[in-house]
Amino acid sequence: MLTDAAVIEDREEWATARDVQQGFMTLGRVAPGAVDYSAMCRQAHTLGGDSFDFLRLPDGRLLLTVGDASGKGLAAALMIAHVQSSVRTAALYAANDGAAMLRVVSRHVYDTSLVDRYATFFYGVLDAAGRTMRYVNAGHVPPMVLRRDGSVDWLETGGAPLGIFPDWPYEEGVVRLHPGDRILAYTDGVTEAENPSGEMWGFESLLRVASAHRARSADETVHAVFQALDEFTRGHQADDATVLVLGSRDHREARSRERRFSAPCTPTDSTWIHRALS
Repeated sequence: MLTDAAVIEDREEWATARDVQQGFMTLGRVAPGAVDYSAMCRQAHTLGGDSFDFLRLPDGRLLLTVGDASGKGLAAALMIAHVQSSVRTAALYAANDGAAMLRVVSRHVYDTSLVDRYATFFYGVLDAAGRTMRYVNAGHVPPMVLRRDGSVDWLETGGAPLGIFPDWPYEEGVVRLHPGDRILAYTDGVTEAENPSGEMWGFESLLRVASAHRARSADETVHAVFQALDEFTRGHQADDATVLVLGSRDHREARSRERRFSAPCTPTDSTWIHRALS
């Protein structure tokens, strides 16, 4: 039988693990006036398999990712941390070729993970000055591009989830962004959330809330989505849920600032990247 002290120690360890996982999810720093962006990841339990990340690359471009590992809890948290840190490190060496980079990461994940473990993953590199984003969608629910004229584009180009196959030839897509356009990325824990009657929230509800808050900041939009989601489910969350919003920054808000949950993750050993790309 566990003693009270052992129970408290166990809870403290799980809380520390949660803080470590949150440290992988950063809202970094970009140039003033470039973009307005925000994200929130809310796991169903203390630890979970969802993730997001923003990373400013050495050339000034912005890397953004959203991931969802199979399963839940500790195993999913370990899987997505493995994927996320691998992508972060690989991006420092091969950000200009997202398809080749994710092919290497997927092979690495396949070689080092259990047979039934994988992760869907969206990888994008935003050139704010050129208003373009190159991206690869590795089996993830397609992010939306909410156009200023009310139309919607879906970012589907890519390939299979990471870690399923030993070698997969990913494709890279390019999307042009115009003033007023917004990118909305999310995990299936958002669109597949159910109310007490068993009805799913769905893509239409997510799109409706995001569109209704087009004039608000990215941060306000993210929180509005979660508020609407909680009202629909009556506060019951069965799966990990993540929402990311990115768009043109209002010049009145054009100021540089750093926002993060915790310290950024530490890159993993990069030996396997050099070996795979050589």
